[in-house]
Amino acid sequence: MSGPYVIRGSVVLPEAELVWRFSRSSGPGGQHVNTSDSQVELRFDLVRTQALPEVWQQRALERLAGRLVDGVLSVRASEHRSQWRNRETAAVRLAALLAEATAPPPKPRRTSRIPRGINERRLREKKQRGETKRGRSGRDWG
Repeated sequence: MSGPYVIRGSVVLPEAELVWRFSRSSGPGGQHVNTSDSQVELRFDLVRTQALPEVWQQRALERLAGRLVDGVLSVRASEHRSQWRNRETAAVRLAALLAEATAPPPKPRRTSRIPRGINERRLREKKQRGETKRGRSGRDWG
């Protein structure tokens, strides 16, 4: 593998904590597809990992709760005909998933006051537009 796969900053996916499983993949491959285990399933135990800081781990557990089975995050890849490329794809996908799940929450939006001049201009333009439309009615055209 071309690892190490960086989650964010200096935190990487630890090779020792990754569990790989291989199986036969559906899809392209001809006769080769029936004999090789090219589909890859990568599992990462999010509950027991020591690689993530505690805060990141809790954040990831909350955000990925729907994807976890007994605290284990699973990613599959079977797009490519070679097991090697599917391994790469699965590891990159897992790292991206963890990077997104451990990202800090966005800063809360500060409400800002609309300047009085902008509001007055908006109301003036609305009034002008209404006058234009009122002038189009055919009341005065006898």
